Amino acid sequence: MGRIATLKSGDLKFTAIEQGEGPLVLCLHGFPDCYHSFRHQLPFLAAHGYRAVSVSLRGYEPSSQPADDDYSLESMADDVISFIDQLGEDKVHLIGHDWGAAIAYTAGAAAPERFHSLTTMAVPHSGRFVNEAFFKPKQARLSWYMLFFQLRGLSDYTVKRDDFAFIRWLWRVWSPGWQPEESALAEVIDTLRQPGVQRGALAYYREALSPKQLPLTPARRAANAYRVPVPTLALTGRDDGCIDCDIFQALCREEDFPNGLQTRVVENAGHFLHQEQPEIVNALLLEWLSRHS
Repeated sequence: MGRIATLKSGDLKFTAIEQGEGPLVLCLHGFPDCYHSFRHQLPFLAAHGYRAVSVSLRGYEPSSQPADDDYSLESMADDVISFIDQLGEDKVHLIGHDWGAAIAYTAGAAAPERFHSLTTMAVPHSGRFVNEAFFKPKQARLSWYMLFFQLRGLSDYTVKRDDFAFIRWLWRVWSPGWQPEESALAEVIDTLRQPGVQRGALAYYREALSPKQLPLTPARRAANAYRVPVPTLALTGRDDGCIDCDIFQALCREEDFPNGLQTRVVENAGHFLHQEQPEIVNALLLEWLSRHS
């Protein structure tokens, strides 16, 4: 099961689970998910000589919900640096899935000296995504939910209706052909049931599409096309129903990753590729981490 720890960033407290000893690998989950997302990766990495830690993101428990509702990627990247400091490391490997990937790109751009490597899953370069995704008809259709989440009240009600049936439906649509373990879904829904968690999780999308973040000016578009000077492995599932595999690859561009980018497609997997095909993903992770340790 691993060791449970509490990490801090300012006044906020975050639950983490840790396994193994060795170079630190920090794992960040996405939506709709929780820190149990890496159940297949933590024991594998621990068995291969790494100290693997998966942490609950900002807002995903009452103790980590900011009073000022700050759910910006920059603040969550600051959380990551705080975690690294508390875990007693100068430099780590960072793995992020979905929103965790978006945070990883931001942290890697802001403090590249703190990372041996990045591994991002299911979300391409987040600034490029904001700049371009809604101009690609297929991705604009797939990203309808981001606009729906802007409808406060209606979307909040829809997400929790019928014991979070909407969340179960999203998992089916985003990872077609995969039947997740009921225990995995139960952990996610139990997380969302906690006070304030659903509101915090949806706040990520509301912040991402706020006027200050949208590419409405040349300066904003240029800022979104930031460089990530950390060696990066970007993984996408061939059947991802959330972010199209081809669009993922198109938005992961070598010029944005001056220290190296490797993009790999995981076959027979959708959005939750690390849970759907853990043996394949774990093998890719081990080879990448070994190369950059």
